[in-house]
Amino acid sequence: MGDRNKMQGRLSAWLVKHGLVHRSLGFDYQGVETLQIKSEDWHSIAVILIEYGMDQPEEVCIKVFVPRGNPRIPSIFWFGKARIFKNGNLMICWELI
Repeated sequence: MGDRNKMQGRLSAWLVKHGLVHRSLGFDYQGVETLQIKSEDWHSIAVILIEYGMDQPEEVCIKVFVPRGNPRIPSIFWFGKARIFKNGNLMICWELI
């Protein structure tokens, strides 16, 4: 059980807490958390990372596994909303994600 906790990072723990299917692949040599997901779960994970995110930006590696018979990964490009505080004012910006 102790080894499992070392393999599971902050994002993986958050996804487990919210019932999102993935597999933690541990960390690379630089300490970047690596997750495995299925292509059909990619949209859900991408939306969560962008819209709900974590407390602060951090690097994560996501490996999307696809079947050989249908090697397709859905696009995740869309316009996203960013909230920026500048000079005490809240600014809403749109960005291509």
